Amino acid sequence: MKFSWKAYDPGSFYDELISSPGRYRPAGRAVARHIRSLTTEEIRERQMAAELAVKTMGITFTVYAQGTNIDRAWPYDIIPRTISGSEWDRVEAGLTQRLTALNHFINDVYNDQKVFRDGIVPRELILESSNYRAACLGMKPKFGVWAHICGSDLIRDRDGTFYVLEDNLRVPSGVSYMLENRKVTKRVFPELFESQNMRPIGEYTSALFDTLASLSPRRGAYPEVVVLTPGIFNSAYFEHSYLAQQMGAELVEGPDLFVGDDDCVYMRTISGPERVDVIYRRIDDLFLDPEVFNADSALGVPGLMRAWLKGKVALANAPGAGVADDKAVYTYVPDLIRYYLGEEPIIPNVQTWRCSEKAARRYVLENLDSLVVKPANESGGYGMLIGPAASERERRAFARRIRANPRNYVAQPLISLSTCPTVCPGGIEPRHIDLRPFVLQGARHYVTPGGLTRVALVKGSYVVNSSQGGGSKDTWIVD
Repeated sequence: MKFSWKAYDPGSFYDELISSPGRYRPAGRAVARHIRSLTTEEIRERQMAAELAVKTMGITFTVYAQGTNIDRAWPYDIIPRTISGSEWDRVEAGLTQRLTALNHFINDVYNDQKVFRDGIVPRELILESSNYRAACLGMKPKFGVWAHICGSDLIRDRDGTFYVLEDNLRVPSGVSYMLENRKVTKRVFPELFESQNMRPIGEYTSALFDTLASLSPRRGAYPEVVVLTPGIFNSAYFEHSYLAQQMGAELVEGPDLFVGDDDCVYMRTISGPERVDVIYRRIDDLFLDPEVFNADSALGVPGLMRAWLKGKVALANAPGAGVADDKAVYTYVPDLIRYYLGEEPIIPNVQTWRCSEKAARRYVLENLDSLVVKPANESGGYGMLIGPAASERERRAFARRIRANPRNYVAQPLISLSTCPTVCPGGIEPRHIDLRPFVLQGARHYVTPGGLTRVALVKGSYVVNSSQGGGSKDTWIVD
């Protein structure tokens, strides 16, 4: 029996493909019509074929549970999310604007600190941040750029407006899954790629290498770029190895590198030491250099900060960039755009209450049953409270945490995340989604056309993180 969209009802949510039962959004018309031409059994077979392809291609991620590391196949749904090219052009401009302002801010924090003197951001908010690195004071990286790779999370509300939910400026992950999703989709729906005019994403790794290479401190020499990974037990190890392979860069761990007497960084090879120009680091600041941060770290390279501060090696993202990754700082980003660029924000923030402020804290504590409360420096969906879904006991426990450390928490309303048709055990049903585009900044900017669409596979759930049971979709920017 042929599938029919008339039974598909997104309810009051904004659906990316279906505007109302039986009616398609323009950017998704070709996808919706093609799905309609299939039988429910054919749709199920294609989903199974995609899941087999994911396993065959070795696309995995790691979940930490009860002290063990569980390697799982990447959860993937075959129905792509579609966004019109004209709409995306505005989003792309907004993301470029945002990362430019954030890099101005980080550079200001570690140098002139004019943003504090002018009262735009409270000095104590930054100095109390767990991501503030006093060791970076006075550093002026190439192009004035600290965050070279950014993954800002976007959501859509009921009215279809895009909002920035948060910025990820330390070691944002997920881009390899975005690229692999496209490969799997081409296997499952090859016929759609013959008729659809969608923007390609395959140039990302070339753009990433060009961005990294532009940071090299050596002129004239072909830059030696390496990807620094914590190792095979890291949840994003698949991505580390994938990006290194695609860029033609070496994948290294801390013991593979050393800092010489000339303060340059070298890689140990069978042919002898080779100088390293750029390190795309995928480990946290505190493990980078045991001489400066965590003395017990076996993941980093002794002397690495010294080499970076002397301009002998480039680090992407730079240590200390996490001060702009703080969810309390997120609330100031619209003001930072106005302050540094003299422009109005193109993409708005979600309304956010800073629990460090007395009036806001009182409001949050009185309305925990309707808010989402997040710790300022956690990621992956950990440590947050979804008030409407929490028990009274959980809300009381969270209230005690907020009172004990108010600076560490912000609160937002529960946004009605947009939905997208998803293949489920009971058929095709709407599931909530978000979007993580990736933005590069070095000698120039680059924004991925689309990004990683993450899906809350559990019905009614708003949690899209893969570590919390979420999945993903291919994202098409359609012209």
